[in-house]
Amino acid sequence: MPSRTSPRSVLIAGPTGSGKSQLALALAQELEPSGGATIINSDSMQVYRDLRVLTARPSGDEEQKVPHRLYGIFSGSQRCSAGRWRDLAAHEIAKAHEAGRLPIVVGGTGLYFQALTDGLAQVPDIPDAIRQQGRERLDQLGNAQFHTELAEGDPAMAARVRPSDPQRMLRAWEVIEATGRSLAEWQRDDQRSMGAPDAVARIVLMPPREILYAKCDRRFERMIAEGALEEVSRLLLQSIPQSHPLMKAVGVREIAGHLHGDTSLDDAIAAGQQATRRYAKRQMTWARNRMADWQKYVAQDLESFFPEIFSFIRQFILTP
Repeated sequence: MPSRTSPRSVLIAGPTGSGKSQLALALAQELEPSGGATIINSDSMQVYRDLRVLTARPSGDEEQKVPHRLYGIFSGSQRCSAGRWRDLAAHEIAKAHEAGRLPIVVGGTGLYFQALTDGLAQVPDIPDAIRQQGRERLDQLGNAQFHTELAEGDPAMAARVRPSDPQRMLRAWEVIEATGRSLAEWQRDDQRSMGAPDAVARIVLMPPREILYAKCDRRFERMIAEGALEEVSRLLLQSIPQSHPLMKAVGVREIAGHLHGDTSLDDAIAAGQQATRRYAKRQMTWARNRMADWQKYVAQDLESFFPEIFSFIRQFILTP
């Protein structure tokens, strides 16, 4: 376990509309009298500056309250990959630690969090037969016994992965079965910036689906009122390739259809709300499958959970 002086970091994930940014800002402000925190973006759309409203980036006023990093740093003429973001995030985490501030990495892009915590090792493709064998073995043995078997063949990865995380157990099992090498070995040359697992608090917000969907609907209407139409209009004038991530941001296609005269504004809003709900559903599926060992908060009213979350973070920071 890390010593009391070991650098700590906090990760906050969750689907769109769950209140991640609100929680990160409230936590950072709470910590300001005792050293403070730096909020680091982990959203693949918020790294671009072109769609502040439609991607729900923090406002200028919010960014002034505490340090915010990796928001709006790329233009539409650039692209940001998971690997590039991971390198930038690792740098910002190190800078926060050097300044005595707690890094709070917040966003909804699961792949970014995976890149940060597990690295991006170039593991060869796993044959389908081995994938199927692993799933059958897990179903046959159950999580606990499968973890025991993994520990016998790959103690390094078994020490990193909990029995409650079947997806990561399967990945570790598949890699060593297919390649004869531990995933830990494949990752060894790849910077794992988060350090010891006990030095990282992982929080994922998982509101009840009906409450989350209602929030998504209201937020999309608010985005329209706050200038999302104008944002997308300016974006379209840049002639950005359709393959660019920005052109796939939730709501862009629906609003563009209205701007081109193909749909009414009401229909565009309804379609944008549906696309947002579908995106939130995919994010929740990722969290259930890939973040099984994260601290989950099923918050109907996020503000009511603040004291509990703040208490958890304080204990995490102070516990050796």
